[in-house]
Amino acid sequence: MQPTVRNMEHIGYKEVLPLAILQPFIYCYWELVSLTELDKPFSYQIVTDGCIDIFFDAANPAESYVMGYCDSHTSFTFTEGFHYMGIRFFPSVLPQLFRLNAAELSNRSEYLDAICPITAQIFADLEVPVSLDSVREKLDNHFIYLFSKAKFKVDSRFYSALDLIFTYQGRERIETGFDVGVSPRQLRRLFGNYIGGSAKTFSKVVRFQQMLRSIASGASLLESKAFLDYYYDQAHFIKEFKRLYGSTPGKAPGW
Repeated sequence: MQPTVRNMEHIGYKEVLPLAILQPFIYCYWELVSLTELDKPFSYQIVTDGCIDIFFDAANPAESYVMGYCDSHTSFTFTEGFHYMGIRFFPSVLPQLFRLNAAELSNRSEYLDAICPITAQIFADLEVPVSLDSVREKLDNHFIYLFSKAKFKVDSRFYSALDLIFTYQGRERIETGFDVGVSPRQLRRLFGNYIGGSAKTFSKVVRFQQMLRSIASGASLLESKAFLDYYYDQAHFIKEFKRLYGSTPGKAPGW
């Protein structure tokens, strides 16, 4: 649930790392909060990043959810003050940790209690008001316990394909199924199970995220021309940016 909010005075967003032992699995713990009363509805735009998140309302921690893999941007509209916290897992981790098919969560959210009641109860037992600093240790301890008990079923074909996508930064055409010993149909099934979408759409997400990281904050997305390292032309880039980010490059805040 990577947000588009950058340098907005009335919205606070923070990411912190988990303990080192968890960093191969969890990208970050995050916090999103309104710093002032909203005088108009706020649209929380979520950039497609290929990850799956758990999140909860800090004012009501018993209300917790899992947000699945999304192949395009999504958004939530808030009409009053808000305070949310979450855990962002690296691609393929949460489906293996909770032993579920990622495709069942694609492009939607689900109550966490229906997927992992023990984790939902950890949140429900938190004392309000909740702050990220106050719950960080509890989250670390809980997920260290879960991962110590988890039995990951490593599929070398999937991880070989995933490694190739990251190595080529999503720029390699993958319709042939790579050279990992599977057909395109098998590859779609594997990525559906572990990621929640096809290898082709996930590869596009990786390419987009790599492009964003290559451009310094505050730089013009179009004037820098850095996108030409990842896209055929400007028209293709703008179309993909709008689908994955939720706005055109010229209207993206903070760039």
